[in-house]
This record gives sequence, C-alpha cells and structure tokens, in this order.
Amino acid sequence: MTTAGLIPRNSLAWLLTAQVVVLLPHLPRLPVWVAVLWMVCALWRVQIQRMRWGYPGIVTKALAILVSVAGVYVSQGTLIGLDSAVLLLLLLFMLKLLEMRDPRDALVVIYLGFFLIATAFLFNQSMLLALYQCVSMLVLIAALVGLQQTSGRNDPGRAFRTGAVLLAQAIPLMLVLFFLFPRIGPLWAVNSPGQQATTGLSESMAPGDVANLAQSGELAFRVNFEGPIPQHDQLYWRAMTLSQFDGRRWSHTAVSSGGPPGELQVDGPSISYRVVTGGASHQPWLFSLRGASSTTDELVLTRDFMLRARRPISQTTAYTATSWPDSLLDPQGLDALQQRLYLALPEGSDPRTREWARTLRRQYPDDAELIQAMLQHFNREPYHYTLRPDTLGQHTNDEFLFDTRRGFCAHFAGAMTFALRAAGVPSRIVAGYQGGELNPRGNHVLVHQFDAHAWVEAWLPGRGWISVDPTFQVAPERIERGLQEALRGEGSFLQDSPLSGARYRNIGWINTIRLAWDDVNYRWQLHVLGYESERQLSFFRRWFGTADWQRIGVIALIAAGLVMLPLALWTLRPQKRSNDPRKRVWDKLHRRLVRLRLQARDGEGPRHWQARLVAALPEQQPELDAFFDEYVRQAYMHTVPVDDRASVSALRSRLGALLRRLPRKRRPGPVTLVE
Repeated sequence: MTTAGLIPRNSLAWLLTAQVVVLLPHLPRLPVWVAVLWMVCALWRVQIQRMRWGYPGIVTKALAILVSVAGVYVSQGTLIGLDSAVLLLLLLFMLKLLEMRDPRDALVVIYLGFFLIATAFLFNQSMLLALYQCVSMLVLIAALVGLQQTSGRNDPGRAFRTGAVLLAQAIPLMLVLFFLFPRIGPLWAVNSPGQQATTGLSESMAPGDVANLAQSGELAFRVNFEGPIPQHDQLYWRAMTLSQFDGRRWSHTAVSSGGPPGELQVDGPSISYRVVTGGASHQPWLFSLRGASSTTDELVLTRDFMLRARRPISQTTAYTATSWPDSLLDPQGLDALQQRLYLALPEGSDPRTREWARTLRRQYPDDAELIQAMLQHFNREPYHYTLRPDTLGQHTNDEFLFDTRRGFCAHFAGAMTFALRAAGVPSRIVAGYQGGELNPRGNHVLVHQFDAHAWVEAWLPGRGWISVDPTFQVAPERIERGLQEALRGEGSFLQDSPLSGARYRNIGWINTIRLAWDDVNYRWQLHVLGYESERQLSFFRRWFGTADWQRIGVIALIAAGLVMLPLALWTLRPQKRSNDPRKRVWDKLHRRLVRLRLQARDGEGPRHWQARLVAALPEQQPELDAFFDEYVRQAYMHTVPVDDRASVSALRSRLGALLRRLPRKRRPGPVTLVE
C-alpha cells in the first residue's frame, strides 16, 4: 500500500469543493455518466488520503483516458468542436485527482479549475453565472491558500478569508482593465463546427413547428425604441422568408435572400429602435420591422428585405435599426427567377386547395380583391386558433382548410400562401415574431419565443410586397393583446413550462419581481456584454477627449498605478496587523495603557511589565495576575496551539475583565518602579 501524498487534508477538502463548484454550471450539458465518474474519482481520492486504497497504475490511467475519449465520442458524436473539447477538459480535470501526489499536482488541478471557469461563458453570459463564477474563483483561491498552509496552521476559515481578501483586492484593477483595455472578440464569440442553431426559429417550417415553439417562455430579444412604442398589432418582427414548399414543409432558400437588396421606396414616418438579442442563436438572422435599414457595420440587408449578420450570432448582440412600416417593397416588379420562385408548387399536392383557389380566381380577377376574399373566408368560416391542432396527413393544406379547421399561425399562413400561388399571385411566408411585452421599468419591449409568428406576403403590381395575416381574421386578440389572451379559454399557454415566470404574468407580485429582474438583466446585457470596441471608443472620447491608443495606454497605466498604490501601501504598512490572535490581544492592552503612561518598554518581558503595573495599579492586581498568567501559559509553555479558539477566547475574557477595571486617566502621585 502506498502512502498518502503530501497534500494537507484541509487543502484536499478545498480541492474537492472547488471541483464541485466549477463543474456545477456545466452539469445541465453533461451526460449522467460524467457525474458518476466524478463521484468515483472523488471517493478514490478520499480513500487514498485515508491510506485505504493505492494510486492507479499506468494501465488503469490509460484505460480511464481511453474510456473517457470513447464516452465523449459516443455522447457528442464527434471529438471535434467546442462541446467535445470542453467535455474532454472536464474529464481531465476529474481524473487528475487520482494521480495527484504532491502540492505541485494540486496546483495543476487548481489552474485547470481557473481555465474551466472561463469555458462556462462559452455557453452562457448571464449575470447570474458571472456572480456564481466569482464564488467559484473564491473557492479556488481558498484552495490555493490552503495548499500553502502548514500542518500546524491548517485553518480552513483562514484560507477562505485570505481568498476573499485577495479577490476583493483584484476587483479595482479588474474594473480598470474592463474599461481601458482594448476590446477584442470574447472567447465565447468563437464559432464551433459542431454548434447548431439554438434559437426558436429555423430555416424550415412544418405546420406544427411554431405551435411547439409557442410552448417556450425563453427570451428571444429585447427592443428599446427612441420614440413612442408602437401599438402591439404593429409589431411584426421579420426574421426570414420561407419560399420553397415540398408538400409538407416551407423552407428558406438562398435565392430569395441572395444578391443586392431589393427596391425600397421609403414612405411615411420612421421608427428607430435598438435590439439586444437574448443570446447565441448560431444563426445569422436578426429581427426588424418592415422596411428596415441599419448603419451597423456587421449587418447587411438581404434581397428579401431582412437584416442579417455577416456571421452567425454566437453571443448577445446589440444593433440599431430604422424602419419605415409604410414603405413599398419591390413596387416595380419581380424578375423571371423570382416569379418562378414565388409561384412554384409541388406537383400533385393539395388538389382541393388548388380547385378552391381557381374558383376564387374566376370570381375575383383582381389580386387585391382575391386576397380580401381569402381573408374573409378565414373570418367567416368556423376556424379555430389552437396550440393543439389535429395531426395532418399527406395533403396538409386540404385537410386543414376543409376538414379539421384547427391550427396555429403556421397552418393559416401556409394554407393561404399555397392558395395564392395556386391562383397565380406571387407570395411567400414571413417567419418571425409578433408583439411583445412592455417592461415599464426599463421602457423596453420583451419578445419571447412564444411570440413566434408566421404571416403572408403577397406581391401586387404597383404596390409591391404587402403583408396580410390570416391569423388576425381568426384570433384578433392574438395580434392585439398577445398569445396568452388568445389561448385563455383553452388553457394551453406555456403548459409545458410550469417554471416560466411569463406564465404567471397575471399574478401581480410575481410579475413585478419578474420585470424588475428582467430590467437588471437588460442593463447587464446593454452596459457590460454590450461594451464592445465601438462603445469603448465613445467612452474614451467622452471622458478623455481622445481615442488614440498610445494616450489611452498611458492613461491605463496611470489608472492601474493609482488603484494598486493604496493596496500596496496598506499591505506593506509598518504596523501591519499580526496574524497571531494572542499578539493582537497584547497590542490592545498596550494601546490602552499608553493613555496611562504605563506602556511596556522596549524589550520588556510580560512578568517585568506585570510587576510594574501591579505597583502602579494595586487595586487591579487580581485582574492583572489573571491576564498575565493566562498569557504566559499560552505564549511560552508551548502546550497551546496558535489556532486554539477556546484558549484565545479565554485570554480575551481576561483582557475584558481587566479593561473594565482600569482607570480612564492616570492618577497623580509617584509610581514605584520595579527594576
């Protein structure tokens, strides 16, 4: 049996605690077997410390690595990509416990822990995680301090307090670096080949997809308007167009969005706003009102009048845009390729819908009248707006329009677009969000995933693309007041998300707390996560009158010096507070007796000082003798440990009794000196 390593028991306890707090943010993304593996490693390490088990051999360690790599491959489907790399690093962090023999190995574990704290921000940049990672930093620093403690001064509380002091001392310098250090792309902005889209919207849509999305209470984005906030029924947030239909699914095609922007004829008043996305979507699509343009360099306007990022969104992103809701889109006409694209239908699909469209076309030769007739059909016939639509078979539009008549916005938009194409009207589906919730605390609008919506755009000669919404004809309360009002009778709003705060918006105190917390998160995203190079340069110009990096570098060095100088003076002060609690008790008595001019002389021992004090203060002799006897016993007899709290408490009690009997001022008269 091998002997236990040289790592103190206190330090091992801190290391195990540090591993728990570091791994916890990653837990929702980890397979169950990873948590089981950590418990095995922790138990094995504890048994090694207790000298019950031995260290693993070379064969065991090699087998553990092979099994870990195989587990990552089976769980992730690849060894390439961000998720796989982080998981491998977490496994090495765990397995390192088993070969940890001395403080040097423990340092490697601690340094790995610091690195893993940063990897958590690859997946989440919320304020709660940032606060939690401060606690993780504190535990790792405490483990680092505990590793330096000797066996005679093994105090977990002291390690924690020292770690807290070190962390607090680093905060001022951290703030200086945050504001003045050149902003570069954050670590979490790196796109991984293995990452997939995580936003609610995707580039294809079947009739039930948006209904499933409406069961999510997650935040999609926030919007802050420069002027008055538009009415709820005017907030149609465009994300992408769906122009290709295969008989069941509508999909986005590169043909519809590729090439230079279409013809935009600005008309009517404009609306300016700032959008802050809810997080990484790993898609390029952004959100805007009709007729949008943006001066943000990272954004482009597509052929179908959508705002799109130049690269997939991998972090919380803020951008400004201006929209003209009354503008005309492609009023002069469509080219031949677009005509074919927006009239194409799969052969043999939905024959009843085709016949219905041809019948309406014969009755209404004018395109605008035809569109109005279809909207009136949805309004007058017994259609039902629901999150619980019936399952549809091969001819989805036929079964929905003439049989079930129960559906969500995707059903209505898809059926109307199909019918318009069958009647010879170029049309497409617009996927995005509709409406939003006003947060009066921050005066911004919250758009959740359950606000996902789909509507129709049809092209008319001279008018271009016009927006029509068949859902409004069936459930106007959905467009005017939101999804919760539209589904009030059905009771299906967020039924699969019982922990979502948005589900309880009708409960006053819950809603107040939810909106207050949202306002805090909005400011965090806007002022912390949104503090990028452009905003940093604006900060420099506003406060320093320059954006020259050489001058900023000098200012940063001066600011760092001003921050660190007081800390250095405090740390290196001549009368630094002693770490020995008995010495602090002695100093407290000395400061009190300075007032009576009875302080200890240089090099004077406790018994000699005691004799002088008894001669000068005979009435306090019992208290003096009790204090000095206890002090000498603890300081010189070497039988009481330094960190014995009970003994220190007894000494403080003796001091308290003595201080209560001492006079406030020195009495006149001679004092007998004992030499």
